[in-house]
Amino acid sequence: MKQNKNEWLSEEKLERLKKIRHVALDMDGTIYLGNSLFPFTKDFLRKLTDAGIGYSFLTNNPSKSIADYLHKLHGMGIEASEENMYTTSLAAIDYIRSNYPDARKLFLLGTPSMVSQFEKAGYISCEDSPEDKPDVLVAAFDMTLTYERLCRASWWASQGVPYIATNPDRVCPTDMQTVLVDCGSICRCIEHATGRKPDIVLGKPDPNMLKGIMSAHGLKPEEIAMAGDRIYTDTAMAHNAGAFGVLVLSGETTIETAEAVAMDAATNPSPEFYPPDIVVRDIEELGELLLMAKGI
Repeated sequence: MKQNKNEWLSEEKLERLKKIRHVALDMDGTIYLGNSLFPFTKDFLRKLTDAGIGYSFLTNNPSKSIADYLHKLHGMGIEASEENMYTTSLAAIDYIRSNYPDARKLFLLGTPSMVSQFEKAGYISCEDSPEDKPDVLVAAFDMTLTYERLCRASWWASQGVPYIATNPDRVCPTDMQTVLVDCGSICRCIEHATGRKPDIVLGKPDPNMLKGIMSAHGLKPEEIAMAGDRIYTDTAMAHNAGAFGVLVLSGETTIETAEAVAMDAATNPSPEFYPPDIVVRDIEELGELLLMAKGI
């Protein structure tokens, strides 16, 4: 067995890594950066497959359908199927099916690509009309948002229609010279107009996305690892779901931030963010540690 050089990996963590049967992967900052695939990503995925470890890609961004995300991955040289993808759109669909099984009509604040995902699942997208009352209101990251539909969504919120937000993000990261207003800010606008907050906000760090993956693959919390580059979304979701949290340093978070969060959690009984279980340079190092833990 290779010698462990990761300072975050105790014998107890190594034992926990032995149990991992599936890895949930954040996308931007974890498997690619912007539109550039990391050079180690394909080899990492191959090694997981060879070791009998499954994987899923997940994202807080519901603006694209599963087909659109698979097309992007294919363009980067990654072959994946619908079973490998989980987005906040799917989390919302699963939540509606579980909690509002009779719902059929939805008022959707979302892009046409997102709407197509809900329609594929069998739901009907309501028109902007007071006569076309929805069973559930869904607010998402909507780059096609119009004033009229925002007002109609606010009306349905004020009328007590069940109200779901796909993700809590206030803005969507971009390298463009603009602010991409995301779902959290759209919901804050509705709240300011009506006094109503969403009944539930899905997406990271809410555990429902990981729970959906666990349900689909028959996994226990200790059998899934969540790998991502953000403590306040990715590894926070792992903590909330009882899964194994892996922070990669290939994206947003620095090692200094990770160490500061760990120190805060050690001294503060109610830390704002929970530290990851381990910190790795990137998913290449994660792959090495998983294989080491399993004696491969």
